[in-house]
Amino acid sequence: MPAQRPLATLALLSVAAVALSGCAASDAAPAATTAATTAIQVEDNNGSQSVPANPSSVVALDNRTFETLSDWGIELSAAAVALMPDTIAYTQDDSIVDIGNHREPNLELIVAADPDLVVSGQRFSDRDAELAALVPDAAILQLEPRDGEPFDEELRRQVTVLGEVFGKQTEASQLVADFDAAIERAAAAYDGAETTMAVTTSGGEIGYLAPSVGRTLGPIFDLLGLTPALEVDGATDDHQGDDISVEAIAEANPDWILVMDRDAAILADDPEFSPAADILENSEALAGVTAVQEGHLVYMPADTYTNESIQTYTEFLEAFAEALEAS
Repeated sequence: MPAQRPLATLALLSVAAVALSGCAASDAAPAATTAATTAIQVEDNNGSQSVPANPSSVVALDNRTFETLSDWGIELSAAAVALMPDTIAYTQDDSIVDIGNHREPNLELIVAADPDLVVSGQRFSDRDAELAALVPDAAILQLEPRDGEPFDEELRRQVTVLGEVFGKQTEASQLVADFDAAIERAAAAYDGAETTMAVTTSGGEIGYLAPSVGRTLGPIFDLLGLTPALEVDGATDDHQGDDISVEAIAEANPDWILVMDRDAAILADDPEFSPAADILENSEALAGVTAVQEGHLVYMPADTYTNESIQTYTEFLEAFAEALEAS
């Protein structure tokens, strides 16, 4: 009997070896799967892009997405903090390297951040090629709304793709649902017989924002089927709007005036700052305009000019819907 004990021991060792081998194989499979999913494929303005899942170093340059990334708790290594309104929490985070604004950015600071993802867009869109040369190993994600595409679809696409990249699909879906609900509510409350004009104010002056093409508020006409109080040939998307006189506004006599206060986002602390409400509501030339008489002026959030996010549009559309319902 004693002579059989080594054989039994060998048998046990063989079984153990097989078991350990099985465990090793089992452990190896998830590792291989993890390695295969460290990058995901998404579609941006430049086609199919390979983007790191849960990137370790993110640089944010797009005013349209600052609020979204901030609300999702995405950590940034560097960003155009100088472009952010103080309503964005990132402006209080000293750990984020500020590369400056789009006019004179310090792009070398982006190189130092060693990003694996750069969220570009809006004011930085024309620097994508330069960024790609400086940080060739980083994915440059460009989701700025494209010309010729429905603006609302572009906003949905933007947050949906970002949700895929950062594992925030549920949050992205909620942003889209809130946006859609605000559009539906405002459209349902709007009386198509009432005319609408959109304007912006800057430096104490009023600029005209044309239906469809005007900066920020132009797309609202298409979203809600608004009836323009005035249409001008050759209208542009200039950030200060097109020239218009108070007399032209008075003659058009809109039932509703939608307003973006450009300076409220960038010059609110300036002693010379003139709020849009003062410019429009205290104008003698506009005193007889229906929208002014009836209090039918709806203002975009104060930070809109530097925060044109889907959240900003949702907030404005809800405010417009509330005003329409109250009238």
